[in-house]
Amino acid sequence: MPGTYRGPVRLVLFDVDGVLTDGILHISGDGECFKNFNAKDGVAIALLRTHGINCGIISGKASRSLDYRARELKLEIIVTDCHNKLIAYNDIKYKLNLTHEQIVFVGDDIIDLPVMKAVGVSYAPCDAHELVRNQASHITISPGGHGVAREVAEHILQQGGLSLEESYQRLLSEWGRHEAKQ
Repeated sequence: MPGTYRGPVRLVLFDVDGVLTDGILHISGDGECFKNFNAKDGVAIALLRTHGINCGIISGKASRSLDYRARELKLEIIVTDCHNKLIAYNDIKYKLNLTHEQIVFVGDDIIDLPVMKAVGVSYAPCDAHELVRNQASHITISPGGHGVAREVAEHILQQGGLSLEESYQRLLSEWGRHEAKQ
């Protein structure tokens, strides 16, 4: 059927700092952390969801700004303050009854390497650590915090048999129903 995603991916997991953000932490005098998120990545989450692909985060850090953004995007998987991402990944994989080939991970720093080695496909932003770029299946043109998730989403859908235009048709026709957030 034309316009139907036919790829194996069922879940995309993102690191946060350096992937969904530029990695710069703004910390107030009382320790509150502020992060810069890119609106394009919010659309990417909605885009993947319209094709039956769930999304989540596995982050080494926790903050109120991250919690807010994760709730706003209605992410299916939210793991923060995670010191061993491979354990979290394996737990998610087991609970959702998925194979490695059905999961994509996007990471940028050395803490992400064990998960990147475990998943079927991995992505790294172009400004990721060299060891991470060497491990990644794909390297984005975008640096962290500048639309990495959007680039990853479009690539996954194109690898799954959709043109760029077909990728967005369903999202555009169902925009209100998915409550897409930029």
